Amino acid sequence: MIAHVRGPVAAVTLTSAVIDVGGVGMQVMCTPSTIASLRIGREVQLSTSMVVREDSLTIFGFASTDERDMFELVQTASGVGPKVAQAMLAVLDPDRLRQAIGQGDLATLTSVPGIGRKGAERIVVELKDRVGVTTIAASGAPAWRDQVHEALLGLGWSARDADAALERVAADLEPGASPDVSTVLRDALRTLSKAR
Repeated sequence: MIAHVRGPVAAVTLTSAVIDVGGVGMQVMCTPSTIASLRIGREVQLSTSMVVREDSLTIFGFASTDERDMFELVQTASGVGPKVAQAMLAVLDPDRLRQAIGQGDLATLTSVPGIGRKGAERIVVELKDRVGVTTIAASGAPAWRDQVHEALLGLGWSARDADAALERVAADLEPGASPDVSTVLRDALRTLSKAR
């Protein structure tokens, strides 16, 4: 198994890059966002997943190990091959994909080319308990928590950071309180900016 490749970028196409690894040009299939971050001649390290088929060996490359791990996880759902898994990560970052699967958000999943409603339902059923979805997505979470969590994700914070900020803010609230969403969001952002 090839876990990562490192070396100067020798060539870039719309769907792949060639990384010069010790004099050998390794073609690595990448998402558009990963391709956009590469520059010919510049040293790069990509986390990789090798897919072995009867007639081919294909290496898929990712900017982070989190992306690679999600790529491998979603392929464990029936009907999801490497091309669909890569399309999922081209459209949704790992945190958003985890959240969509954990919350059964079919609309988000079907926004990925190649995934229809039945496929999205199957992915949710098979992976919901395995994606490590945040506690915010659990049923019974107060509506204000969901709203603030969504807002933090929309502002670019990771699900992990959003959860930590919400826990800190919630600790200062009265049990069972229904606080103003904008106030909680402001407090959460203040907490996050202090943590940086």
